[in-house]
Amino acid sequence: MSDDGVKAGHGERLDDDSGTPARWKIVGPGLVVAATGVGAADMVATLTAGSRYGYALLWAVILGVILKIILVEGAGRYTLATGYTIFEGWRTLGRWTTWYFGPYIIIWGFVYGASAMSSTALPLAALFPAVDLKIWAVLMGLAGFVMVWLNHYATFEKITAALVGLMFVTIVMLAVIAAPNFPEMIKGLVPMIPEGGLIYTLALAGGVGGTITLAAYGYWLREKGWYTPKWMRVMRIDNTMAYVLTGIFVLSMLIVGVEVVQAAGVALSAGDEGLVELADVLNDRYGTFIGTAFLVGFWAAAFSSIIGVWNGVSLMFADFWGNMRGLESGHPDTRIGGKYFKWYLVWLTFPPMIMLFLERPIGLILAYGVLGSLFMPFLAVTLLGLLNGRRVPKEWANRLHTNIALALTAVIFIVLGVNQLWNTIGDVIG
Repeated sequence: MSDDGVKAGHGERLDDDSGTPARWKIVGPGLVVAATGVGAADMVATLTAGSRYGYALLWAVILGVILKIILVEGAGRYTLATGYTIFEGWRTLGRWTTWYFGPYIIIWGFVYGASAMSSTALPLAALFPAVDLKIWAVLMGLAGFVMVWLNHYATFEKITAALVGLMFVTIVMLAVIAAPNFPEMIKGLVPMIPEGGLIYTLALAGGVGGTITLAAYGYWLREKGWYTPKWMRVMRIDNTMAYVLTGIFVLSMLIVGVEVVQAAGVALSAGDEGLVELADVLNDRYGTFIGTAFLVGFWAAAFSSIIGVWNGVSLMFADFWGNMRGLESGHPDTRIGGKYFKWYLVWLTFPPMIMLFLERPIGLILAYGVLGSLFMPFLAVTLLGLLNGRRVPKEWANRLHTNIALALTAVIFIVLGVNQLWNTIGDVIG
């Protein structure tokens, strides 16, 4: 692939199986990206920020929604404008992108698989304590594997929409019951960083809903049947609405952090266990029904991340490996159900189960922390390279305000990445 071209007519090979564009439906790939990106760790970070700083960081939540809309829109715009996948675009920036992404997706998938299964198992273990946490983790991994292996994109999208509806309704309902203090919320719209709150500010602005699956958006656009510039407006509406919903979800978690966790005077654990502790607080304050409903919403958020990653990152790996084998993106082996897709799906599911029963090797934790902390800045920086100059048609290139927003996003992610890397090294040494 040359460094300077846009594939003429390349978008047509990204059509759906019928050869005709899919109809624009209310639910689109944007909702899948947004749902997949919000996991247990993001929920804990938002709760903790609310319990420590009240509504002072509300403005950071709104900023985060705006930045995420811009970032995912950039990934989608590149794919629709050029017909290339994001990985094909990365290759035009130099071999260093392949050397980074290849090891990253292998190591990240192995460690994330175990982490995601454990997170999804936690609320189930709390609801049904007679069954061991590790058993629930294995069952959730197998459930995600079967759902993604057997189903096409349309079915996967419907399942994700149902999970989003479940987690959205339960968490927003909880925020309403918690009775937010609206005058204090309005004060939180004024940008300020409380003492000692820089990392939490950046986490809310840049980290919530931000994972490798942001880069999978273009692949889901292809599977949806949105594959040429004529879908640009639809894509932008889809992406914007998805992250507005994500913003409401994160805002609801912030409200719970302020009105429930802070009011109760408890300190939640830093890990996913903090959400189970919150369920205990809700049981005491509002009764068993509310505590149980929260655990169900927690499970829905975590399981949507499992099937989203199992699907989206498997698509990214299939495209990566297909390109390494000389296949064009869009070849059946690189699509949902293709053999490369299935290879990675197996890799995400079964080898990580070993880590559910063993202590994770220190070297693997460190490698995962290094690569994981640097992926989001990698995406932001490479989008600046791809969406300027001759790699994209002029009419779809970045405007000044988009470049500024992407640069700001890159800075936020770099700071967050360095902090995460430092914490990872400290945890390993400690």
